[in-house]
Amino acid sequence: MKTLPLKIILLVAALWLSCPVYAAKNILVFGDSLSAGYGIAVAESWPTLLQQKLARSHPAYRVVNASISGETAQGGRQRIAGALRQHRPAVVIVELGANDGLRGFNVADIEANLGNIIEEILAARASVLLVGMRMPPNYGMTYTMQFEKMYRTLAEKYRIRLLPYLFEGVAPGQFQPDNLHPAKEAQPQLMRNVLEKLKPLLR
Repeated sequence: MKTLPLKIILLVAALWLSCPVYAAKNILVFGDSLSAGYGIAVAESWPTLLQQKLARSHPAYRVVNASISGETAQGGRQRIAGALRQHRPAVVIVELGANDGLRGFNVADIEANLGNIIEEILAARASVLLVGMRMPPNYGMTYTMQFEKMYRTLAEKYRIRLLPYLFEGVAPGQFQPDNLHPAKEAQPQLMRNVLEKLKPLLR
């Protein structure tokens, strides 16, 4: 039996090593306590439910949750570059701004921080799904309107997908005692809200 020449062996090896490695495409959830599963088991949180759903419908994707309870848009701006380097996502779900709003931060500053996050994601050639929130009416009509409009403005400016309101369809009784964080019963609805807007980005 003839032995293959060394040149052919090396050529085959080089071609094999140059072939792309097919791995799951990461969907990075980059948010605050609303995405980190505050007050409930992580297995019950909407990002985990999203992973379970995509495992059946879009198995090429994997959900990575980099959300931190208490996170602000400013804090997210400081850590987005590291998250992008670490996870190399195909899609980033940005769910930030609620904590800034609850602390009464200037809407223009929140918008600037979210804009910077979006720009870094787009520069990394990842798609963005921006998740909007609303402020309670006791913050005043002017502030609540400016805050809600901010997400639409960002989506239009950067031409990205927008989920206008994460809590859409969540019943009043599906919140934890603080009336801020959705209970486990609300998580399937949150997942469906996100998935509806996410699907067009899953190529």
